Amino acid sequence: MVKLGVIGVGRFGTNILNTFKQMEEEGRCKLAAICDINKETLKNQSEKYNVKGYTDYKEMIDTEKNLDGIAVATPDPFHREPVIYAANAGKHILCEKPLDVTVEGCQEMLKAARKNNILLQVDFHKRFDPFHIKLKADLQEGKTGRIEYGYAHMEDKIVVPRDWFPGWASKSSPVWFLGVHLYDLVRWLIGSNGKQVYARGRKMKLKEIGVDTYDFVSAMVEFENGAVVTFDTSWILPEDFEAVVNQGFRLVGDRGIIECDSQDRGTRVSYEKAGVLTYNPVFINENRDARTGKTRFSGYGIESIADFVYNLDYLSKGGRLQDLEGGITGLGEDGLEVTKIAVAVHRSLETGKVELV
Repeated sequence: MVKLGVIGVGRFGTNILNTFKQMEEEGRCKLAAICDINKETLKNQSEKYNVKGYTDYKEMIDTEKNLDGIAVATPDPFHREPVIYAANAGKHILCEKPLDVTVEGCQEMLKAARKNNILLQVDFHKRFDPFHIKLKADLQEGKTGRIEYGYAHMEDKIVVPRDWFPGWASKSSPVWFLGVHLYDLVRWLIGSNGKQVYARGRKMKLKEIGVDTYDFVSAMVEFENGAVVTFDTSWILPEDFEAVVNQGFRLVGDRGIIECDSQDRGTRVSYEKAGVLTYNPVFINENRDARTGKTRFSGYGIESIADFVYNLDYLSKGGRLQDLEGGITGLGEDGLEVTKIAVAVHRSLETGKVELV
């Protein structure tokens, strides 16, 4: 049974904890240690999940020598150092996206992973959405023909940068927090890396409330296969919007078109003092298991994390790292290619010119 640790156990780290703990109850892994620099968060999570806590990830890794894998869910700009330290300690790694906010950082992380022959996996969970998996199969079968152009959008309510992550949102952007999801999804769907980009954005609303980052970024990305896709990302939607995330995409080929509304999955409700709401239970769903009385988590936001455990189990039984290439798992190489696009987008925002990826 693989033993796991988690670095960063805040908002999204909780999803990782829920997944690992659920899989522990199924006999698939052991959640052995967690780490967070916020002592209150660490105390609460340690008690809730009955697991030993550390405030220093190096101490955790050095002390818990039997850990097989580490999940890193620190804020966007702070993945590099813990990933490299864990890699050099011989631990397999699941890293939240983006892999790093610099190309050089991604390359250092990949170098450490390759040197130590460990798995560096990036949690690109949109690959695990069942709707996206079906569309990927259609594209592989050539039903759309060659993709020529497309459009994708992902927009958060303003509560995300203002209320959820006020401490570090200014060190990120809608590109890093949202865009990387879409860049990876499209490049995975069409099987091509980015070539060049042209981007525009604006800092206004968030800057006025003390969060110095882009309100929105629009980026036109040309891929190596010739497809041109425009990506709109923002995190200033009003608080009363019907979902935390508004998202979707369309891709047009020379023999077909695909469209996916990833936000509105067809269920809409309206409750007193709550306004209109739409649900997306295929991302993360909670339900009570009548047999055990415990909460069960399901959905592609859980499955993408569980995939890491399945991969470690596979490797522990003699599987090879190269066997994981080309499948649904997002690997460090994918993280690097996505960061290349995101860095080029930011460079274009600064220069006002087309920038090579």
